[in-house]
Amino acid sequence: MIYIIAIREFKNQFLSPLAWVILAVLQFIFAYLFLTQVEAFNSYQGRLAGIDNAPGLTDVVIMPLFSNAAVILLLVTPLLTMRLICEERRNQTFSLLLSAPLRSYEIIFGKYLGCLGLLMTVITLFTLMPLSLLMGGTLDFGKLFCNILALSLLVAAFSAVGLYMSAIASHPTIAAISSFGLLIVLWMLDLSRNIRQHHSELFDYLSLLNHFQSMQTGLLKSEDVSYFLLFIATFIALSIRRLENDRLQT
Repeated sequence: MIYIIAIREFKNQFLSPLAWVILAVLQFIFAYLFLTQVEAFNSYQGRLAGIDNAPGLTDVVIMPLFSNAAVILLLVTPLLTMRLICEERRNQTFSLLLSAPLRSYEIIFGKYLGCLGLLMTVITLFTLMPLSLLMGGTLDFGKLFCNILALSLLVAAFSAVGLYMSAIASHPTIAAISSFGLLIVLWMLDLSRNIRQHHSELFDYLSLLNHFQSMQTGLLKSEDVSYFLLFIATFIALSIRRLENDRLQT
């Protein structure tokens, strides 16, 4: 049932013009950023040649590219997740969904995986751009893999937050704004590092940016992967709990 709901949700995303517009705009933005980074690398290449252990193509092009993609997807993901549950309420099909012979976790996981499938499609298309550099250069595949994994886990975390906000909000716009606000807070917690007197290890651990940048360097730590998996599991569990409460009230 999870698979059936996920496929249905994935197809429904493409029935809306919003998904196609977002895909087109994202590919245009990513392509512009990619070409800008490649041009910057070409301009620096003469100076980098005379430096020992100079940063290579992966450091100059790919890492900044994935960092920019993370910020852009932070802005876009709430727009894709805001309708997951709220749309059912607005279309007055929420009661029908709750009365269906489906368990709450099947509904939540199905909708989550359906939306995540669209976002993974975006990341796959985006990853083809750095891979095109292999035609004229060499890449550090270890760092490239870590950047792809870091961005995938980050987007999965964004989706989990968006799903929960869609489950508790009464309108898609409220869900999108709430998701964006919470993600921005979790993203900016890392800024406390720059203020020594207010430095907090708790904020360092809770910061999405901190764990994302740690994985970007190519050092794959279990604590970073565990953080994202725990983060995703927490918000999915909260979404299931919310759906269970709605069922008890109907």
